[in-house]
Amino acid sequence: MPLASFALAVSLALSGQPAAAAPTISISTMPAAQTVEEYVRDYFAETPIMIEVAKCESRFKQFDNDGGVHRGVVNDQDVGVMQINEHYHLKTAQKLGLDIYSIQGNLAYGKYLFEKEGTQPWISSSPCWKKSKVAKELALNK
Repeated sequence: MPLASFALAVSLALSGQPAAAAPTISISTMPAAQTVEEYVRDYFAETPIMIEVAKCESRFKQFDNDGGVHRGVVNDQDVGVMQINEHYHLKTAQKLGLDIYSIQGNLAYGKYLFEKEGTQPWISSSPCWKKSKVAKELALNK
C-alpha cells in the first residue's frame, strides 16, 4: 500500500469514519499476440511474393532470442525480417522516417523497395523464394 493511502487509512480509522471502498477494476482479456509471421502475412497480403521473401530471408525473424535485431548470417549489415542492408539503405530509410530496426519500419522499407525495384533487392535469396507456389503462379521463376 502506498504511504499516502496508508496514512489516509490510519487517519480514517482513528477518526472513526468508514474508509471508502476500493474501486473495482475491470480487466478485459487481451487477444493473443500476433506472431511476426502473421504480421508479415497481413502486411504483405496484397504482395504475397514478399511473404515468401521474408520467409527465405529471415524465417520471419525480426529479433533474435537475446532481444537484438536479427542480422544476416552472410552479411551482418542485413537486418530484420526483410534483411534490409544498413550500408545501402539506412540513410534512405531514415530520410523516409522509417526505423528498419523495428518490424513496422523494416516491413515499410521492404514495401518501399519492392514498389521501386520489385524483388531485385532480394535476388540473392531467389533460389529459395522462386521455388514457392506464389512465385510459380506469378511466373517469377523464369
